[in-house]
Amino acid sequence: MPDWTKCFDNISDYKIKIPRTCFEGMRVPGIIYAGPELLDDLKSDDAPQQVANVATLPGIVEYSLAMPDIHYGYGFPIGGVAAMSVEEGVISPGGVGFDINCGVRLLASTIEAGDARAKADELATMLFRDVPTGVGSTSDIRLRGGDMDKVLRMGAAWAARNGMGWEEDLEYCESGGALEDADPGEVGRRARERGANQLGTLGAGNHFIEVQEVEEIFDDRAARAFGLEKGMAAVMIHSGSRGLGHQVCDDAIRTMREAVVRYGYELPDRQLACAPVESPEGRAYYAGMCAAANFAWANRQCLAHTVRGTMERVFGASAERLGLRLVYDVAHNIAKFEEHEVGGKKRRLCVHRKGATRAFAAGHPELAQRHAGVGQPVIVPGDMGSASYVMAGTPQAMAETWGSVCHGAGRVKSRTSAKKEFNAASVLEDLAAHGVTVRAGSKKSLLEEAPGAYKNVDHVVNTCVNAGLATIVARLRPIVVIKG
Repeated sequence: MPDWTKCFDNISDYKIKIPRTCFEGMRVPGIIYAGPELLDDLKSDDAPQQVANVATLPGIVEYSLAMPDIHYGYGFPIGGVAAMSVEEGVISPGGVGFDINCGVRLLASTIEAGDARAKADELATMLFRDVPTGVGSTSDIRLRGGDMDKVLRMGAAWAARNGMGWEEDLEYCESGGALEDADPGEVGRRARERGANQLGTLGAGNHFIEVQEVEEIFDDRAARAFGLEKGMAAVMIHSGSRGLGHQVCDDAIRTMREAVVRYGYELPDRQLACAPVESPEGRAYYAGMCAAANFAWANRQCLAHTVRGTMERVFGASAERLGLRLVYDVAHNIAKFEEHEVGGKKRRLCVHRKGATRAFAAGHPELAQRHAGVGQPVIVPGDMGSASYVMAGTPQAMAETWGSVCHGAGRVKSRTSAKKEFNAASVLEDLAAHGVTVRAGSKKSLLEEAPGAYKNVDHVVNTCVNAGLATIVARLRPIVVIKG
């Protein structure tokens, strides 16, 4: 492993530069956002090499970026952000990831957190019963006839308009819960088969549902705009496009590996397989990725509908009476065409965010009216034993990171090492001591997602704040955790 201290150029206490001269073939410098508490973990990870590798891609603009939750991923690091010139750049499935549009949805409520704690065991049992979880989990939602194509085109709107949610939910989803460039024809037979009965399922891995307490408000004005109130319960849902998205990515990687040879690219890592943004291969991948992203938004919409139904039964009131309104739904594995300022001029770029969250500043035309004055909600889950945060985007993020920040705490131990190091009984005992009631699909998932497998989310969030990329709006603590 390289001695990264020889490559790192500290711009500030929270921002590190990897100069172009550090590795052969870099077209732009690398920038990693990492506070002092995160440096030791960073230096023992191969993810900085991946930042440098991404910097070699044709058409990359200004920087190869990494957020403070950076860790090793497929091709791009998780936490990686890269903007590509539409005319000269490439699009890479490794810059999005296998779980296309893995993302987070947050519901506010008027339920007192104390009432949620009093019913924690019942809530945990009923949520675990009602929400299909785990590898290969299936739901009762059956997509018949042309339903799958409609889901792939309409995203969250398909679910809301078929009785699974409220029309107002769509206003508080990134991109309205659907990307208009989706082409269901670019989603293959195997991907459709894998997704056919997975709509409304949580999955496994790091996916979860948490009932949380809004423990602290840091920005009263933004919290009011987001609908968050101290002492109330909230529900956070983390899931993605399930087997359908995984298959879309897998199919695209095979095509892109052939494209790399066809276009004569020399890459430092074959996992960076790519094609020109405007090529037939690039357009096909983007259209299929958009369709998979829409499936993920529909999936989280269905999950939220199930959660609302469970909360109604537990608390004996309607979801409307319980105030279970959507705060926001944001993607963190996606590529999107966006307009950003480069060298004083507006340019249309293809922005890859892999394990990174869009964080547009106040006044951006894509924001919902109630968010326009304070900035986009940014949802940052921690590990299941600590806090999660809601932040807001800033003008500095728009200027430095294409309007992007971290997506969570970020792993510090692999799933394999976590299973070896932690003990399930000890994990459960520690969580109970912190007032967290857990239901997990397996001992394996519990160990893989042990709190000690993750970075300290406070350090990650503080890095974003001290670097000027976001402001903290609220901190939330888990009460009930449902894991695949």
